[in-house]
Amino acid sequence: MRVKLAILERDQSYLNRIVTAFNAKYADKFEIYSFTEEQMALSALDRNRIDVFVASEAFDIDVAAIPNRCGFAYFVDSADIDTLREQRAICKFQKADLIYKQILSIYSENAGSISGLKLGDDSTKVIAFSSPSGGAGNSTLAAACAAHFAAAGKKVLYFNLERFGSSDSFFSAEGQFHMSDVIYALKSKKANLAIKLESCVKQDKKGVFFYSPSKVALDMLELSTEDMIRLISELRLMGAYDYIVLDLDFSMDRDYVKVYKQAHAVVWTGDGSEISNSKIQRAYQALSIMEQNAEAPLTNRLCLIYNKFSSKSGKTIGDTGLKNIGGAPRYEQANARQVLEQLIPMSMFDNII
Repeated sequence: MRVKLAILERDQSYLNRIVTAFNAKYADKFEIYSFTEEQMALSALDRNRIDVFVASEAFDIDVAAIPNRCGFAYFVDSADIDTLREQRAICKFQKADLIYKQILSIYSENAGSISGLKLGDDSTKVIAFSSPSGGAGNSTLAAACAAHFAAAGKKVLYFNLERFGSSDSFFSAEGQFHMSDVIYALKSKKANLAIKLESCVKQDKKGVFFYSPSKVALDMLELSTEDMIRLISELRLMGAYDYIVLDLDFSMDRDYVKVYKQAHAVVWTGDGSEISNSKIQRAYQALSIMEQNAEAPLTNRLCLIYNKFSSKSGKTIGDTGLKNIGGAPRYEQANARQVLEQLIPMSMFDNII
């Protein structure tokens, strides 16, 4: 089953272009009906059980005539217009993939369920970066890990669930949606979450998929442990990614540990300093005690990467049972993206799983 999309547009040339573009790129997602006459389009909405109806702003649509199950938006000429006649607006002069995502977002908010997207076989590998040692560059390593696998031809999602994290520090792409839109869909339960996750995701030029940070950090505080687990589970079931790299705050709370257990591997980051090593050792000991009777202990999935390491001021932790998979030096006078470029080629990421 595919999403049924109806487009009403007087400009026949534009109509032909958009239909051709969508059929070429999204034939497996959309079944498209195109119209130049308003009455013909409206009569087809119910007859053909249209899921999303998009009409040119040249038409003043009677929204009462649109079936409740059908989402609606106007095609407009300007990217600065968010709504028109109290209805959502989509700029028609932008990349096809951005139009596609906005249409998917409209569909997700109106559909109760969908069988058109294939669920994966849970072959997606999940790697969680979260460290008891603050300031060691955990987020930078998580982003570099995602970019490393993307450079190897894998489809990778960098998923930042930190309260005050920002994926935009490492990745950028066009698109109007943010993590706030995902959180709203999750909390409101009005949208199909899988579709919302697909419609809001962006892709950096490095090939990494990501979500722009929430509009305000307070939105992230709305996410409970249960919410995080549901988001991760939904992303795995979508089967869209080879790897999901989680960037997480650190916590030893028993409920939060359940988030770590969604991952095939958990990476801690340290810088080799005395304070960093002490924190990592104490956290590892605490986790070992917590999991003495666990059937699937998290400690078996843990590994350690040294970052910003200096042989002059730092040293590795002794034999604690925590697997050391490699390290990176300190890069002086380099910004986050410059450091990222240095880390991406490193083979240590291949040793995580």
